[in-house]
Amino acid sequence: MVFSIISRLNFVGILALAAWLSGCSAVGTLNTVTSTGSHTVHNGVAYGNLPRQRLDVYQPKAAAPAAGWPVAVFFYGGSWNSGERADYLFVGEALAARGVLTLVADYRLYPDVRYPEFLNDSALAVAYALDHAAQWGGNPKRIFAMGHSAGGYNAAMIALDSRWLEPTGHAPSELAGWIGLAGPYDFFPTDNPDAQPVFFHPNYPPKAEPIEFAHAAAPRTFLAAPVNDKLVSPERSTQQLAHKLQAAGVPVKLKSYPRASHTTLIGAFAWPLRWIAPVLDDVTAFIQAESPAQ
Repeated sequence: MVFSIISRLNFVGILALAAWLSGCSAVGTLNTVTSTGSHTVHNGVAYGNLPRQRLDVYQPKAAAPAAGWPVAVFFYGGSWNSGERADYLFVGEALAARGVLTLVADYRLYPDVRYPEFLNDSALAVAYALDHAAQWGGNPKRIFAMGHSAGGYNAAMIALDSRWLEPTGHAPSELAGWIGLAGPYDFFPTDNPDAQPVFFHPNYPPKAEPIEFAHAAAPRTFLAAPVNDKLVSPERSTQQLAHKLQAAGVPVKLKSYPRASHTTLIGAFAWPLRWIAPVLDDVTAFIQAESPAQ
């Protein structure tokens, strides 16, 4: 009986991995096998007036701590060209099951907008969390900006560059930390044809890369990447940003995962793929360990 259950779990994991590697219904496969027993989801909560300024709130069913759950605002990747918040149910569930109130946010995409409009959206989503965390049972002193790939860039810019939160009446110092998973932090000029028009290639705007904002006042940081990332250089982006932040005196957790790829790094949040990398464990430990913002 136990062998049968283990075999079945391994089979589901193999199917999910095959889907990720082939690009065929990968997200659907992971969401189909995602448990709904750990959370209550509130879909389509508005953080702005535009159609894509919406987020889904994954509220843990477990009892909240006295001060409220820590809060993660998650931004997905897709070269700023694609993505839907509903595709990342498996991320919301994984974090909610670990006691993290999770907001999975949409933001405007190319060709409807270019840089920096998606950063304005991301700032509004984080500002929503800062303003409304308590009403969902969250702790407004324990807000984390988090993202994968292009979403990691968004999270980095919100956390490191005060220009984006300032119009909302907030500042990066209000964050308890930020989390970047395989994000592009130093990538101009880019050879990604999807990203080039987003940043006006070859006329890249000034001060548009997170690597330019590695300073001592930055929030506590978790940075992770696959050892062999074929899309975003872990050496140029993740490792370089980590080292610059550390040199400035910022506490940084830096993780590298030898079995993960650019896409399976986020896929490993889903239980069938967690054997690829302990990224969920590491992110959760970072969130639960960090001190509240001042």
